[in-house]
Amino acid sequence: MPSQKPSEIPVVIITGFLGSGKTTVLNYVLKQPGMKSTAVIINEFGEIGIDHLLVEASTEQMVELNNGCICCTIRGDLADKLGSLAMWLDTGRTPPVERVIVETTGLADPAPIVHTLMTDEHLLNRYRLDGVVTVVDAIAGMSSFDRFPEALKQAAIADRLILSKHDLVEELSDWKSYSNLTARIRRINPRVAIHETRN
Repeated sequence: MPSQKPSEIPVVIITGFLGSGKTTVLNYVLKQPGMKSTAVIINEFGEIGIDHLLVEASTEQMVELNNGCICCTIRGDLADKLGSLAMWLDTGRTPPVERVIVETTGLADPAPIVHTLMTDEHLLNRYRLDGVVTVVDAIAGMSSFDRFPEALKQAAIADRLILSKHDLVEELSDWKSYSNLTARIRRINPRVAIHETRN
């Protein structure tokens, strides 16, 4: 495998079905001290509760967060947004970033985003895919898999899978259902690293 070029910025995709808790996970990640130089690209501002981190809007499409991160929305093509971010970095319009996090909508199939990052010739010299993190609701995950093909695709493409609401299994479900969910995830994606979250 070729070594990483110094100019390549790692990109992590966070996906998960509606209500899975990906916004909570993203908020937690952004509060960590080591995440200060992060660019976050989301589908629309209304879908993520980061208002408590906002400082000021520097343009219609980009805001600076009080933890040093920058955040912008996808109103069109992801490749265009990443190209704009590269231009903003090159011209000093934004502070340097060490990583990019792309947060998808709950109904998104992440495969086209991965494809864009791995094949778009304008992005290959600036970015590299660092991984796909999928958040699955420990209570409603099985129902989402049964009803929505997007939920299955999100789990199938993940490098890391976060089972959210693990602390609510006993109260809102049962451990047998939880065990069935984890077994199904293993069938969908045998290589994925599974992490459980509480609170």
